[in-house]
Amino acid sequence: MVNEQPVTVMSHPISKAHREFPAWLRRSLPASGDMEQVRATLQHLSLNTVCRSAQCPNQCECWQRGTATFMILGEVCSRDCAFCGVASGTPLPPDPGEPERIAEAVARLMLRHAVITTVTRDDLPDGGASHFINVIGAIRRRCAKTSVEVLTSDFAGDLKAAARVAKAAPEVFGHNIETVSRLHGELRDPRASYTRSMEVLRCARETLPAACHVKSGFMVGCGETESEVVEALRDLVCAGCDAVTIGQYLKPSGGRFDVQEFVPPEQFARYEKIAYDLGFHSAMTGPFVRSSYHAEELTAKHRAG
Repeated sequence: MVNEQPVTVMSHPISKAHREFPAWLRRSLPASGDMEQVRATLQHLSLNTVCRSAQCPNQCECWQRGTATFMILGEVCSRDCAFCGVASGTPLPPDPGEPERIAEAVARLMLRHAVITTVTRDDLPDGGASHFINVIGAIRRRCAKTSVEVLTSDFAGDLKAAARVAKAAPEVFGHNIETVSRLHGELRDPRASYTRSMEVLRCARETLPAACHVKSGFMVGCGETESEVVEALRDLVCAGCDAVTIGQYLKPSGGRFDVQEFVPPEQFARYEKIAYDLGFHSAMTGPFVRSSYHAEELTAKHRAG
């Protein structure tokens, strides 16, 4: 059982005078033919990836594995979160040809698991739900054996839009809370809400087929306490999540929120154990873990079991 009164952990606090990355946050960035194939395919089909747009530290590793997370509905977000490296502004209209081009990329790269995420589109009446559904449909028609994971926005609180995406039955429905409840106001755009995110996740669980997964993720190293992390995990379980990711926050170029601490690997291991003790089917935690990091492993577990 989880300790009902967890000890607050503030590991490796960062002073203004010392901001060097610890050893566990240093990694080589090798090139490979697989990575170049992914890059060339995405460029040829004019597709965006969150790997590049969000400055993900796992880009080389994932592209070497022949995987990528497609980012639909453009590269400009209608919100402006302090932690994010994606450009904020006025987005362009949706590209009606994008779903078929994504399906083409999935086929060319022979992906077993396709991850589809998005910028937030408050400018669209349904928050982009229809476009998500079109992408899922295009992949299913072209690559019937490929499992699909979506990582959605909160659809501006439109639960009917969230339910429509869930009814398309992606194998994994993801929506990130990004941080613990107390820090939402500091890290997120004012239009975001911790409570609203929990409502989206709960809606997905109530709508999805039982065999599909509900997934969320958040960052640590932002000044949260262990007890707040445990509270967030409990809230996610109550909302119907059975999968969670927890990773180290690293300030991207253009980000406005500074890293508050570097969380050591042993603390991530503790968070993973706590998550499993609370009932999560899958918990992936670690300094380099991001929402779609090794995403295919969740559906692989389901196939195997």
